[in-house]
Amino acid sequence: MRNYSPYHIDGIPKLSEAIPLGLQHVLAMFVSNLTPVIIVTGVLNVPMDVKTNLIQACMLIAGINTLVQAYTIGPVGARLPIVVGISFTFVPVAISIGTKYGMEGILGAVMVGGLFEACIGLCMKKIRRFFPPVVTGVVVLSIGLSLIPVGINSFAGGVGASDFGSLTNLGLGAAVLTVVIILKQFTKGITSTGSVFIGTVFGFIVALIFGLTDLSPIKEMPFVSIPRPLSYGFAFHADAIFAMMMMFIVSAVETVGDMSGVTMGGAGREVTDRELSGGIMADGLGCVLASIFSILPTTSFSQNTGIVTMTGVMSRFVVGVGAMFLIAGAFFPKLGALLTVVPSSVIGGSLVMIFAMIFISGVNLITKEPLRGKNAVILSVSLGVGYGLGAVPGALVNFPESIRLIFGGSGIVVSASIAVILNILLPNDKK
Repeated sequence: MRNYSPYHIDGIPKLSEAIPLGLQHVLAMFVSNLTPVIIVTGVLNVPMDVKTNLIQACMLIAGINTLVQAYTIGPVGARLPIVVGISFTFVPVAISIGTKYGMEGILGAVMVGGLFEACIGLCMKKIRRFFPPVVTGVVVLSIGLSLIPVGINSFAGGVGASDFGSLTNLGLGAAVLTVVIILKQFTKGITSTGSVFIGTVFGFIVALIFGLTDLSPIKEMPFVSIPRPLSYGFAFHADAIFAMMMMFIVSAVETVGDMSGVTMGGAGREVTDRELSGGIMADGLGCVLASIFSILPTTSFSQNTGIVTMTGVMSRFVVGVGAMFLIAGAFFPKLGALLTVVPSSVIGGSLVMIFAMIFISGVNLITKEPLRGKNAVILSVSLGVGYGLGAVPGALVNFPESIRLIFGGSGIVVSASIAVILNILLPNDKK
């Protein structure tokens, strides 16, 4: 029997450590896991009782799909500490489909798109050669760059908040960030690896003391409620399916980046063919399960990749504990509501550092090989054009909406596409 470190991928920390380490994963993704469904159901005027059920389903499916990624079912799953949640990537196309065909049209397209992504996973070994370190590094780096503004928005109080950018929000976020930095750099053991959780608890307590958080949502929730599948049926329309399949390609690219970020940031190695194939298959089949519970597609969450990179904790048991809290939140709504009342600036205090860690993982991947000649061209062109279009999406204003949806968002898809194409077309450097 091998003697693993408790933070090794197969290690099992004591519950007194695993619970706070798992909870910091949940805290980092909880609101983001619920928001996409809240947005889409709001636009489509879904009844409140159905919306409540779908929110519970978001927690249940996120927990189940996280467990599958960590512990696998046969060839399905990466066997990595990947945390899964409802993806923002699909929100614009889901609204477009839902406006035309209703929730049934969205769910039919999600089911087919999930099967399509699972097929991509089956073929991953054959196409892996198109993803050398410089290409996967560009994807990971692009993910980090695209998320840093998200962290700053949260730090300032959350987009749309009436007190966005107030000194109170900035001060609260700065206090959390300071606690995280001190614990991470100047302590050892659980206080270092659990710095995000401890910093978040500190910020929440400060917010409670100064009356900066509202606990009424906890009182309004029932103690026990069971998520129900099939709130809606399925409708299959060719145009909706095609649009959704394109977004599943985007999601697969992001998942490749997240898995690469986890293995490089947590273990200092590249992701294997088996991990890539199993992870993408799990992503796709997890989305099929999501469609059965009438919610949007799930995917790996980059903020949790950042936590692995920042803490160095690769233990699958830790994310498994976090997944069990998500599942418990699905059946005990008051528990889930407790996590939703944590102020955005408290979460943002740690997110700005977590997202920057993803960027650093991308840099580490890219610099595994000398950054000159072919690799320098791939990096400069893909990052320049991709990040540029992500920062200035109006540059694509004269293109069809379908093109803008795919290429005009974060810039990740543009960067990845250019990196793959240049890697194929450009000759290798002469030795």
